[in-house]
Amino acid sequence: MVDGSNPHEHPPIYRDDTAIAFLNRFPTLLGYVLVAPIQHRENVVADFTIEEYLRLQAVVHRIGVAISEVLPTERLYVLSLGSKQGNSHVHWHLAPLPPGVAYEEQQFQALMMESKGYLDVPKEDQAALAYAIASKIPPE
Repeated sequence: MVDGSNPHEHPPIYRDDTAIAFLNRFPTLLGYVLVAPIQHRENVVADFTIEEYLRLQAVVHRIGVAISEVLPTERLYVLSLGSKQGNSHVHWHLAPLPPGVAYEEQQFQALMMESKGYLDVPKEDQAALAYAIASKIPPE
């Protein structure tokens, strides 16, 4: 993914010398994006200088703005999940909750595959969505 050799598995949205953003391969919400540092890091704050962390959070913000412009979004969930046992490379989840979702189906319920499975979005639709989000990313 980081070397860009398989863009169809994770349609790219953004990349610079420090971060990469791509659509979640198994989304529970349409437009669910992951943002990760290029360099391998495992601790969400301890492995970064304040400058590195703030630069990544600026990317998270810019991607979040773009997602919210492309998709109707009642609330944009932003969180870091993972563990050293699985998904050890630190990353941030940006998941747009659409308007009208019942309260009982919001928050963690909206993110959990166990609740309703994941969305089966055709690859060409994922690619078009990735392009639409990428086109709305505000400049630095």
